[in-house]
Amino acid sequence: MRVLSGITPSGECHLGNYLGAIRQHVALQSAGEAIYFIADYHSLTSVRDGDERRRLVREVALDYLACGLDPGSAVLYRQSDLPETCELAWILTTVTPMGLLQRAHSYKDKVAQGLKPDHGLFAYPVLMAADILQYNAGVVPVGQDQKQHLEMTRDIATHFNQTYGCQVFVLPEPRILEDVGVVPGVDGRKMSKSYDNTLRMFWPEKRLQKAVMAIVTDSTPVEAPKDTGQTLFQLWSLFATKAERDALFERAKAGGLGYGDVKKDLYARLLAHFGPMRERREALAMRPGEVEDVLADGVRRARALMAPVLEAAREAAGLGRAR
Repeated sequence: MRVLSGITPSGECHLGNYLGAIRQHVALQSAGEAIYFIADYHSLTSVRDGDERRRLVREVALDYLACGLDPGSAVLYRQSDLPETCELAWILTTVTPMGLLQRAHSYKDKVAQGLKPDHGLFAYPVLMAADILQYNAGVVPVGQDQKQHLEMTRDIATHFNQTYGCQVFVLPEPRILEDVGVVPGVDGRKMSKSYDNTLRMFWPEKRLQKAVMAIVTDSTPVEAPKDTGQTLFQLWSLFATKAERDALFERAKAGGLGYGDVKKDLYARLLAHFGPMRERREALAMRPGEVEDVLADGVRRARALMAPVLEAAREAAGLGRAR
């Protein structure tokens, strides 16, 4: 099984990234051939500072390695180190219907949030399709919010295969952790860098504690029953066993449980869960050359895997000399 996914370096990784993506990626690296990339081409639509982009790429690489990604088992590379992806994106653009891109929820949402509706933002799904299809990956682990992009990738692959009467591209299947779904931010909306409502697992302890204590709750007094559907309980549940959830929810519904106590326990659980990862990350940050070596080896291996697929697409489309 070949697994492929990427993460855009538009800000430091947070709990939503970890639970919806990084955790899956680390678990899947032993299940087959795993390829992961840091999507700095994609970040061009949101990050407009070159030095900041390079810093964010390093931060994402550190996060992945700290969370357990083994470069001996999985491929990890920087997207822009493989410019051949952009060639394939152009090939795919020529068979992608405008109507397909106009239906993209992500494009509509970002424009509604105030992002400039440039061509890069509009054509984002085609570059994402190239990222995936260049490896003929069978499984693509994504968050629920990326499910439509996977469906669009399948549509684009089908258009190319039908246009040129061949089966160059495999139709990938999404892999979504249904028990995680959308991770809420501290304000109750989806956890997102654009909303500035994140909890970042590698923040300094005091900053993380302050963010946890700021999680929005209602004004129900301590002695009254609590609504366990609130953001605080959703976040706490992500780091608790079923038995622990059942016990705490029972206490909350009976009354007498304060939100402050739940927040303090959530903070303690975050420190315990990410403690070993925090230590690994701090050690790796002191060895930047080692991280760059991982990315350089990753793109070398990635290029060897994607070259036959790109060549098949070029041959089908009649590009270059005939074989």
